[in-house]
Amino acid sequence: MTQDEKLIAFCQEAIRIPSPSGQEKGVAELMKRKMEEFGFDEAHIDRYGSVYGILRGKRPGKTILMDGHIDNVDVIDEDQWMHAPWGAEICDGKIYGRGTSDMKGSVTAMICAAARLAEDTNRDFAGNIAVSCTVHEECFEGVSSREITKAVKPDFVIIGEATTSTVKIGQRGRAEVVVETEGVSCHSSNPEKGVNAVYMMTVLIEEIRKIVPNEHPILGKGILELTDIISYPYPGASVVPSSCRATFDRRTLVGEDEGVILGQIEEAIKRAQERVPGLKARTYLAEGEEKCWTGEKIRAKRYFPAWVVDEDSELVQKAVAGLKEAGIDTAISHFSFCTNGSHFCGEAGIPSIGYGPSLESLAHVRDEYIEIDQLVKACNGFESILRKLTE
Repeated sequence: MTQDEKLIAFCQEAIRIPSPSGQEKGVAELMKRKMEEFGFDEAHIDRYGSVYGILRGKRPGKTILMDGHIDNVDVIDEDQWMHAPWGAEICDGKIYGRGTSDMKGSVTAMICAAARLAEDTNRDFAGNIAVSCTVHEECFEGVSSREITKAVKPDFVIIGEATTSTVKIGQRGRAEVVVETEGVSCHSSNPEKGVNAVYMMTVLIEEIRKIVPNEHPILGKGILELTDIISYPYPGASVVPSSCRATFDRRTLVGEDEGVILGQIEEAIKRAQERVPGLKARTYLAEGEEKCWTGEKIRAKRYFPAWVVDEDSELVQKAVAGLKEAGIDTAISHFSFCTNGSHFCGEAGIPSIGYGPSLESLAHVRDEYIEIDQLVKACNGFESILRKLTE
């Protein structure tokens, strides 16, 4: 079996193991076993259930981490798939199945690329090469990655999300902003005896919509978009609602921290209170909790920072040079969605880039697939980038 055939088989094996967030055990154990088979010096599963492996070079140097997540969004419409979501069927040069592009194809390519470089050089490279396969990324971008940083202590990070072979140098962040208004409940046949919290919310939303998000020369415009709204009690059943809660999806830019995000909403609340004296409202960032397959609970605010690295930095320039040496034409761009880079670069300040196979548009879709040519090409690209960074 050739190296490329081993990669394809590895990818298929991973796809055949369903791994929704919190249920990644089977694929995590596969990744650890493959790292051990491929001669990694270390292979571990951490307390959250993420896997990381390390290959140590013979010469001193930096630690390069390649990161990808092994959880996938679940399949809720299996009867409408043309190709079985867990079948890993090959058809017309494509491997079909949930997680092929997002992102088991990339994870398997990263592990194979690291192993190939170690074998080809007889480990005569500078520094260490690590690969992490993280859990719960679909719920909490970058939260489980905090454990990886503690264990590996990387100097550079390569995030293997789908980039169609382009090099990504940043992304907008994401925050879930909750706004609540308080009213006074009463029977809806006598509404004048109460205060309708929904009416208070409509005034406040008008003021929130006046907020003009900032713009970044690389990352583009920030976003503040209402995504849900609910009153209490619900259903109302002849009761004037005593509270109302709205959630906004806030896509953030570099420099927009929690204080900036909530500060804009608090200013809108003040404006609304000038219009409606006595209006009661508050704002905060949503929090979440998920149970990992190991039994550990992962908790965090739903705030994932933006990040960007300098196009002229060592990491970016060596990555581009490595890809060119592998015969891969590339361009520099940025992610349109949130990734684990929110932790690695946005939170921990570790220089990071994105590079990986397949199209961003194939994530979470019915009949998800990865082109075999893209899978093989990405593996070669990963290896060439590593070679350049560990010279």
